[in-house]
Amino acid sequence: MRFFLTKADRILKRSEFLGLSKFGRKTQNKHFVAIFSPGRFQRTRLGVTVARKVGNATIRNRIKRFSRESFRLNRHIITGYWDINIIAKKKAADLSSKQAFLSLQNIFNSISRSQGN
Repeated sequence: MRFFLTKADRILKRSEFLGLSKFGRKTQNKHFVAIFSPGRFQRTRLGVTVARKVGNATIRNRIKRFSRESFRLNRHIITGYWDINIIAKKKAADLSSKQAFLSLQNIFNSISRSQGN
């Protein structure tokens, strides 16, 4: 079992992010928005978007680290193969790591539940 995210586990191309935002479904909570759609590959992939308005580079990188780690730890609860873009809201800047992980876990649970729909 892998314990890190490879390049193949991440959404990197702008065109893929744009396609997700155009055709994907959305779920959100107070701190994050997730846009997701069935993946084209035999794996669930993650993209993380944190706009400048959320905070300075240190804060943005911290949120991205939390998002990737939460995905890595919760990947097993996500059923099926999805492309997921996590977008941080401004309120995410003030989260502790524990709060961020709980918030993101709720997002991943929501994605997993929506598989049947």
